Amino acid sequence: MPEETRNTLRYRLLRYTPNLIRDEWVNIGVLLEEMNGREGHSATPRRAMRLIEETAELNRVRRLHPGADEDLLRALPAEFDARLRAATSDVDTYIEKLDQTLSTTLQFSPQKALLAEDFDAELERLFRDHVAAPAGVRGGLIENTRAWIRRRLNDVFRKHRILEKLERSLRVEGYTQPGDPMRLDYGYRYNGTRGFIQGVALNRDHPSQAKVLAYTVGCIRRQAANSEFTAVTEIEPVAENPRHQFVARLFREQNIAIVPLNLVDQFADKLRPRLQ
Repeated sequence: MPEETRNTLRYRLLRYTPNLIRDEWVNIGVLLEEMNGREGHSATPRRAMRLIEETAELNRVRRLHPGADEDLLRALPAEFDARLRAATSDVDTYIEKLDQTLSTTLQFSPQKALLAEDFDAELERLFRDHVAAPAGVRGGLIENTRAWIRRRLNDVFRKHRILEKLERSLRVEGYTQPGDPMRLDYGYRYNGTRGFIQGVALNRDHPSQAKVLAYTVGCIRRQAANSEFTAVTEIEPVAENPRHQFVARLFREQNIAIVPLNLVDQFADKLRPRLQ
C-alpha cells in the first residue's frame, strides 16, 4: 500500500500493574491517536481508547491477578470515554497529564508510531494483538451471551463511526436506588431526548433480567420523560417460544424497541444522523 494513502498514527498500551515490586503487569487497553490530519479528512486529530470491558476479559485479569480491583477496571471505559469527548485543548491537556495522574497500578507503555489507512481497523488490530487473550488460550466468548452481543455491537457501531459518540457502561443508580450495580450498555442524547441501548440474550439470560431492565426503564422515564430504549437481541423473538414471547410482551408494555442483531446495521444507519 503506498505510504501517501496511509495516515500516521501513534499508540500506547495501558497496563494494569497491581504489584509494582514484582513488576508483573497485563495490558488492558490501547490509546490510538492521529499525529496529523489527512487531506479530505477532519483537521481535528482523532483519539480513541479501547479497553477491556467484557466479563470474560475481566475474568482473565483476575486469573492473572486474583486481587485485581474490578471496580476500577469496570470504571475505566466510561472514564476515558468521557475524557476523550472534551474539547480538543482539554483532551490535549489530559493526555499530557496522564502519566502523572494515573495511579501506580495503571501505567502507559512507551509511545510507538505506525502507518495505517483505516483508524478503526487499526485500533481493533492493536487491541487484538496486544490486549485480547491469545487465540489459543482465549477460547472466545460463548455466542448468544450478552458479552457476545455487546462485542458485536461495538464492531457495528465502530464500523458506522458512532461508537465514539455513544456513552458506554452507564450506571443507573442515579435513576433507581443508591448502590444499584446495574449498568446500561450505551447511551446517547439528541434534541432533548435521552436514549439507551441494552443487549439482551433471549436464549441465555433468565427472564428476570428482562424484568430488571423493564423496572429500570420505568425508573428512568419518571425522571427523563423524553427517553427511548432499545433492546438488541441475538435473534428475533420466536413465536413458538413462551419465554421469548414473555420478554417481547414485557418490552412492548414498557415501550422498549427490540432490534435483532441481523438488523443492527440498519439501526446504526438511522441512529448516526441523530448523533451529528
